[in-house]
Amino acid sequence: MEKRKLRLWVLLFTIAYIILFSLYYITTNNYEFMWYIAIMVFIVSLMIELNSKFEFSTGVLIGASIWGLMHMLGGSLIVGGKRLYSYMIYDFGIESFAGTPIFKFDQFAHFYCYIVVTLILFYIFKKYVDLDEVSWLFLSVLLIFAGMGVGALNEIFEFIPVLIFKETGVGGYFNTMWDIVFNTLGAIVAVIWIRIMHKNDF
Repeated sequence: MEKRKLRLWVLLFTIAYIILFSLYYITTNNYEFMWYIAIMVFIVSLMIELNSKFEFSTGVLIGASIWGLMHMLGGSLIVGGKRLYSYMIYDFGIESFAGTPIFKFDQFAHFYCYIVVTLILFYIFKKYVDLDEVSWLFLSVLLIFAGMGVGALNEIFEFIPVLIFKETGVGGYFNTMWDIVFNTLGAIVAVIWIRIMHKNDF
């Protein structure tokens, strides 16, 4: 399948699951995730605009679409009587001092998301930066901080439903801080991957 058709299918797939989950959240009166649907629509629109300028790889676009699907499933799929976001992938047994269980699907989703976000930021940065001239250390630190900045914006978006609705699945302070930790870990993994893939460009 040629690249252009594959990208179109990725877009259509993303739009399709947004529509389906929108109908599901409306019928189940899940207003918290209707807010996230609105954000998803904004993100898809933004990605279309950014892709026209920065030409993201097909892999990055697929990765972004997969994240969106993970996010939608996290708020709707019930596993063991709880939403998928609360599903424990592996219990490291550190809840007693951390205030929240580690390692949940929610934390994995944040980790994965900020690998993708940081790769997107790299495509944007390299449009304006000569990789032959820039220090790898400088660029990697900048990318990690930029990824963390997007992560902070994400936490603000998650905070808004807390202000509006009586009950949400956002969690408390420890949950927010672990989100930030896993966002940062995702950004670090992304810059390591970028270094491996572009080692001859620096």
